[in-house]
Amino acid sequence: MSRATARVPSLAGPRPAPRTHTRTASRPELRLVPGITTTRTPRRAPRALRHPRAPFVLLVVAMLIGTTLGLLILNTAIAVDSLEATKLRAANAERAQEVQQLERQVVSGGTPAEIARAAVAAGLVPAGPAAYLVLDPDGGSVLRGTPEPAEEPASGDED
Repeated sequence: MSRATARVPSLAGPRPAPRTHTRTASRPELRLVPGITTTRTPRRAPRALRHPRAPFVLLVVAMLIGTTLGLLILNTAIAVDSLEATKLRAANAERAQEVQQLERQVVSGGTPAEIARAAVAAGLVPAGPAAYLVLDPDGGSVLRGTPEPAEEPASGDED
């Protein structure tokens, strides 16, 4: 019983009398045994490791540091991939514009005016009036129209 609880009066009745007998057995005497020498002096563990929670705290701190470094590396890898994807999207947009421009050139190059301009540039001349050969049902043929040869191109370049 501690002193604080000893002062509180007990409701159970009178207190028993304190013990008054003493120990009769004495403690054994401790002494050094000669001839046995110890080669090591006992060392005390560092104060941080004597605490029973120290390994757990170190484990939690190591896990936090490892998780933080892992997230940092993962975030960096994602940022690099995102930058590369952005560059590839920009390159795809440029290629799509080039394809559209080439398609416009093909469409505009197929007009009769462009074809005539390309033919003149290649040295071709326009044909004159054409004549037609018509076959009769009995196997004979009749020429309709008068064929005329094409005019000679000019000897100088007209570009």
